[in-house]
Amino acid sequence: MGAIRFLCTWMGAVLLLGSLFSCREDLDKSQLKNYEGPYRISHNIELLHSDSALVRTKLMAAKQLEYLNQDTEFPEGIVIHFFDKEGTLSTTIRADRGYYDRKNNLYRGEGDVQVENLQKEQKLSSEELFWDPGKEKIYTEKFVTVEEPDRIIKGTGMEADEGFNEYTFNKVTGVINNAL
Repeated sequence: MGAIRFLCTWMGAVLLLGSLFSCREDLDKSQLKNYEGPYRISHNIELLHSDSALVRTKLMAAKQLEYLNQDTEFPEGIVIHFFDKEGTLSTTIRADRGYYDRKNNLYRGEGDVQVENLQKEQKLSSEELFWDPGKEKIYTEKFVTVEEPDRIIKGTGMEADEGFNEYTFNKVTGVINNAL
């Protein structure tokens, strides 16, 4: 009687396991795709770059997304401060969204992009701007407005040093002298 009970229990278990595996649906291959989203999310970041014990740049963002290819996205905006040789804040860049392309060592700001040279009282506005830290240049191919104390310059395409001290336009579309 004990052997029959054991055999019935064993047979029941085999049938139960067999029914579990035989009812398996075909696997959806799309669910096996590699994850391409961010692998790390950071909040309220501050990145400092120094040279000769002086801070040269300070990057700040409310949110940073890092990807496996080491590219970075700043979906809630980015602010970059540039400091002169004495360590004084000289220029700021602000953008609604920011991106860092690791392979090309290139930052891109999008949306409402503002650059301000605090010492020269110059302001730049554009919808896209690139910063190349290796070449210490900022540039864009988009429409740009530059406001100076005595004039406003509008144009398409611009290149400047990263401190926004000297710049050139690809195509100037208007200059308005300030009558004040």
